[in-house]
Amino acid sequence: MQETKSTKKLKIGLMLPQTEGMRGPGVRRWREVSEMASLAENVGFDSLWVVDHLLYKLEGEDKGRGVWEVWSLLSALAAVTDRVELGTLVLAMGWRNPALLAKMADTVEEISDGRLILGLGSGYHKFEYDKFGFPFDYKVSRFEEAIQILHGLLRNGEVDFEGKYHFARDCELRPRGPRPGGPPMLFGTVQPRMMACMAKYGDLWNAYYDDTHNKVDGIRRLRPIIDEACRKEGRDPTTLERTVTVLVADSSADPWWDRLPTTNWQEEGPVKPLTGTDEIAEALLEYQAEGIGHIQVSIEPTNLQTIEAFVPVLDAVEKSATS
Repeated sequence: MQETKSTKKLKIGLMLPQTEGMRGPGVRRWREVSEMASLAENVGFDSLWVVDHLLYKLEGEDKGRGVWEVWSLLSALAAVTDRVELGTLVLAMGWRNPALLAKMADTVEEISDGRLILGLGSGYHKFEYDKFGFPFDYKVSRFEEAIQILHGLLRNGEVDFEGKYHFARDCELRPRGPRPGGPPMLFGTVQPRMMACMAKYGDLWNAYYDDTHNKVDGIRRLRPIIDEACRKEGRDPTTLERTVTVLVADSSADPWWDRLPTTNWQEEGPVKPLTGTDEIAEALLEYQAEGIGHIQVSIEPTNLQTIEAFVPVLDAVEKSATS
């Protein structure tokens, strides 16, 4: 295995299935998801992650796919797990009042005893905004206001703000969860205005495999852009933790990535998942060598068998860290 540049433990998390026909066939019931969460915690994953969609429509599909609501699912996960961190990848701020979101986040902080990673974004999937009646216009401007309310309440317990889209006058967040400053905030973005918000308010940054094309070279390409965003806000780039989501595939996977229109991807063609224990472990260590401290793994398909099958990868990464 390749030696890494960091002695800090690489955290590896698991994306849980929520969407019809993605990371496995059909609808994934809570009983199945909770069993996967418990198994992942028991076999050594460091975190569990959930997405935030209402209806999701892939390129070329006629109908949207249903998705379980993220905060209800997250609250249940907080109650049935003990050790793993719990993250959102990422919340669409466009359909939640930011002051109420602060209240929701601190409540999950309490249930989980301080294990929440609050992943945030402005939202991008217009299809679901239209179907559920949420405004899609000026979404970054709305986010720029919302984050001031959310950050003020979670970090300081109070905020007094009035903007064009949001207000919270003399608002207090009480009672507070176990961490006085609330959960760490993760921003999933590669867009300039959102990166400015990330540099000002964020603790972690995430690149999804769409952003990196599921390659370590994608991180190398994005790093100077993220660093420059921090410098523009007067922030030391080394204070921002870096995370990445990678796509891996079991031999039983349905290769949906091969059916996506090629115009949806970069010149390199459709994204390709990582396969094979040694190859996956090597890639994760390469990400760590490029400054990534936390990796979210999306397994196709995700089920009890493929979670068990991933254990040798966890062992290989752990062995490399201690050798």
